[in-house]
Amino acid sequence: MVAGNDRLAIEFTLSPGNCHDAPEGRLLLETIGKNRETVYLIMDRAYQDDYTQYIASMLKFNPVVPPKRNRLNPWDYDKELYKKRNEIERLFRRLKSFRRVFTRFDKLDVMFIAFIYFALMIISLR
Repeated sequence: MVAGNDRLAIEFTLSPGNCHDAPEGRLLLETIGKNRETVYLIMDRAYQDDYTQYIASMLKFNPVVPPKRNRLNPWDYDKELYKKRNEIERLFRRLKSFRRVFTRFDKLDVMFIAFIYFALMIISLR
């Protein structure tokens, strides 16, 4: 999911449970497309690989992600800006407050996605 804040989802996809986050995140970034001006993109450590950062920079995103501890060439990042990542986590918490989302009540992907859209609308209106 790409989110603007704790109540606004910009784009999301549903992926298999056994799929890594980074390839799906790259697809989401490509779906959003290139920005007119540089925008900060606060990401989780799952997206700290070089290829994801390359795609983000090509689409005029400035990635803000801490390097993993075992990284050979760590980089500096804006630690104060990275603290805003909790807003995205709050959006996930709000989504999971809907029982149909956290229990995966709907078995069909199309029904699950439809309810996520509905839940996101309710969240943004509150």
